Amino acid sequence: MRQRKPSFSWRKVTESKLFFPLIAFALILLFDFIVVPGFFNIQVREGNLYGSLIDILRNGSTISLLAIGMTLVIATGGVDLSVGAVMAIAASVAALLMNPYVLATELPPNLMKLINDPNFTYLPLWIVILVALIVAIICGLWNGLLVAYVKIQPMVATLILMIAGRGIAQLITNGVRIQIFYKPYAFIGQGWIVLPFSLYIVALVFAIAWLLTRKTAIGMFIESVGINARSSFYSGIEEKKIKLLAYTFCGLCAGIAGLVASSNIKTSDAFNIGMTNELDAILAVVIGGTLMSGGRFSLLASIIGAWIIQGITTSMYAVGVPAFALQAIKGVVVILVILLYSEQVRGLVRRFGVQKGA
Repeated sequence: MRQRKPSFSWRKVTESKLFFPLIAFALILLFDFIVVPGFFNIQVREGNLYGSLIDILRNGSTISLLAIGMTLVIATGGVDLSVGAVMAIAASVAALLMNPYVLATELPPNLMKLINDPNFTYLPLWIVILVALIVAIICGLWNGLLVAYVKIQPMVATLILMIAGRGIAQLITNGVRIQIFYKPYAFIGQGWIVLPFSLYIVALVFAIAWLLTRKTAIGMFIESVGINARSSFYSGIEEKKIKLLAYTFCGLCAGIAGLVASSNIKTSDAFNIGMTNELDAILAVVIGGTLMSGGRFSLLASIIGAWIIQGITTSMYAVGVPAFALQAIKGVVVILVILLYSEQVRGLVRRFGVQKGA
């Protein structure tokens, strides 16, 4: 009589793209549990949840949004260095549509009363969001055209908008940091419905991306293009359109992240919004197990990668690391996390599982 093989397989567990990101995130939380008193305390105020864990999720919302779009781009074998600049452009467009008086030659006599009114906006909120996201989509479309149809290397193609994007953002606002007083807009990044509202935005974007890539053939096409674009082309897959779609969706995610970031700080800071966020997004995707050469990907693993990066930042601030030293320590910790992905460590974990099973 044939014996039924056990359903649990240690090898399958260790080969999952979620395994090592979860291990890394657990190690960071374990460090916080040991070193930072009260790190896991959750408070309830006015029906909403607050605490350091909630702060990691909330502050990591922008990186999570960027990581979702960046995952699709990297899975095709590309990269998008312009997402931080696209965030700044979307934030500038939104702020200008709510308060266009910064470009006006004649100002109304009651200007200060208007712009300080938490219920004042020049255009309705839905138009503000729609136009800002359309502009972000156009930016992603531009990158996709350069990469897919003009055949420029992804790093070079997106570097163009990375450099020029912040200048474009400052031109949109005439070099002025527009203060945002409109309360409904500020709710995007600062609002709470039990959990931070930005988390619901991340969940919605993740659900759309997951349905797009796992419930249709698009996900398989993206992975196929990333593994071998030429073979995909000869198999009937229109690799140009797939790359164009990936970069366009990445631009959309960057636009949403820009709205979240600007509503959180209530200003259109074209110089600082999204600064170096493109590097954090790329790192989050790599931590999530997606190879820079393209191929198989996991959206959830990339989001966990974003939480890891934000968890490192939050932990360092909690133990009193000064801001100027944060990047150096963050780099060391990230190197340790990346070491978890080495073949030597993977092999060691598999051998441990085999010995344990024996």
